Amino acid sequence: MWYQQLKAFGELRENVALARYTTLGVGGCARWFFTPTSLPEMVQAMPIIPRHMRLLSLGRGSNMLVSDQGFDGVVIDLRTLKELSFTEDGQVQAQAGVRMSVVARRCAEQSLAGLDFMATVPGGVGGGVAMNAGAFGQQVSDTLASISVLQRDGKVLTLKAQQLQMSYRYTVLPPQSIILSACFHLTAASADELKASMLHMRETRAKTQPLSLPNCGSVFKNPDGNFAARLIEQAGLKGKQIGGAQFSLQHANFIVNHGHATCADIMALIACAQQAVMEQFSVALETEVRMI
Repeated sequence: MWYQQLKAFGELRENVALARYTTLGVGGCARWFFTPTSLPEMVQAMPIIPRHMRLLSLGRGSNMLVSDQGFDGVVIDLRTLKELSFTEDGQVQAQAGVRMSVVARRCAEQSLAGLDFMATVPGGVGGGVAMNAGAFGQQVSDTLASISVLQRDGKVLTLKAQQLQMSYRYTVLPPQSIILSACFHLTAASADELKASMLHMRETRAKTQPLSLPNCGSVFKNPDGNFAARLIEQAGLKGKQIGGAQFSLQHANFIVNHGHATCADIMALIACAQQAVMEQFSVALETEVRMI
């Protein structure tokens, strides 16, 4: 059977609770949970997975809301893909499972600027590329040169950043493909200045975001010319709680889990905010969090 063959290329488990693999801490079980040994094993394993099986690539689970019913397919755990390398001409190559905070720190040590904002962004490089993550006026697309993706037939494609149609929190990827790595082109800068800037970003984030409770980061994208947090607060929803989920009292565009939240609780809060903001301000809030 295919699942027995897959075990030759990594660890395969059944019925794995996904709540422990997401920063929100909610979600049902994955039918299959596959952790490849390394990138070459991931490439060899992909064609073995039946085409009818749904795939879900999982890094650090920081921008993901998983259904209470779980995921009836194969979750690909990318955390073992964590190689990071630099070239003499200012390029950095990072595999999908490398933490963005690690990328920021290592780039600063190499006196390379352009990814310092990643010091404040939870999650891995793969997820950062997939959603064009950003913070403090910077985003992935500013410095991304190319990515490599794995297709269902096991072929690896190299795509230039221009082919991805990247915009605010948006990236176009080939259907059912998995990001393996990304290449960024950075510029020289003072290591001390970069480290000071990153420290300032982290301190600002700690003061303005509810980092002590499970959350998924910003729930909604900021509408043009406005801020989702401001609209939610003006709609009177800051602090609103349903079950174990609550719009943070510290930052209204964050939903926090008080320890017993369900996906249904969070979905109810999302719907509540979308309805209230539309009725009061005629603005459609679009979710930034990825719905699984």
